[in-house]
Amino acid sequence: MNERIYINEVAPRDGLQIEPVFVPTTEKVALIDAISATGVAAIETTSFTSSKAIPSLADASDVLAGIHRHKGVRYVALVPNQRGAERALESGADEYNLVLSASDSHGLANLRMTPWQSLERLEGVIAHVRARAPATIFNASISTAFGCPFEGPVAEAKILGIVERLGGLGVDGISLCDTTGMANPSQVSNLCKHVLTHHSELRLTLHLHNTRGMGLANALAGWQVGVVHFDAALGGLGGCPFAPGASGNVCTEDLVHMFEEMGVDTGVDLEALIKVAQTLPTLLGHEMPGQVVKAGRANRRYPTPKSAV
Repeated sequence: MNERIYINEVAPRDGLQIEPVFVPTTEKVALIDAISATGVAAIETTSFTSSKAIPSLADASDVLAGIHRHKGVRYVALVPNQRGAERALESGADEYNLVLSASDSHGLANLRMTPWQSLERLEGVIAHVRARAPATIFNASISTAFGCPFEGPVAEAKILGIVERLGGLGVDGISLCDTTGMANPSQVSNLCKHVLTHHSELRLTLHLHNTRGMGLANALAGWQVGVVHFDAALGGLGGCPFAPGASGNVCTEDLVHMFEEMGVDTGVDLEALIKVAQTLPTLLGHEMPGQVVKAGRANRRYPTPKSAV
């Protein structure tokens, strides 16, 4: 178990992509700038997907051009294909997040490709970008790593085979994604242990959803076997538009609060993070599922009530 973890904030991409309202570019930039000042290790800022597929992120280039980059924060962009990679190169993203699914059914619904077809495409993307920018950092996010809403459980051997192939392609890290919140702590512990043991050269990130209320428990299970990088979304925003029932990501302020209460250093200013989270209902027009914003920190103290006479 580790005394320092690293938070990758994904709300500006994974959170906003599923919102029915288009958040203006200036407000996206302001949100990212505010998050940058809280001490998170990385921010997934946007996605260079087709604007027809994800219209809420059609302003990807403008967002990356408009933000004020904080020292020590990596600004990540989701890149689905070579065309997206070209746009990301022009925009100066610090890291490219590639995506594929562990499940054939989800891969065909989301990307129109099986996992093995995705790997072939990603090999071309990595080679193309590295030829122009050799130092580019690549992370690969494996969706439905803990279960598929169409197929059910995905064999661990299949996940490990995909990780092995990704390592061979030269990615710097992988994210195991619980796309629809199907994971349980035992499953998370077992799969993460295998990946950490056999692929210690890869940075392992857990991307968890709180669909069934087990997000924090799964994060704790991952940390207990050595995971130190976690995706999370401010306010608990997010969800996959191509997976039924995929409600929000693990809430960033709730995750940070849990670890801080345990004495684990997150590098994040929780009070500053809460203040940013408090702006989301006005920005998006609805309440957030996060709990710490509503209840306050556990060490919050109230005036002692007067005894009844």
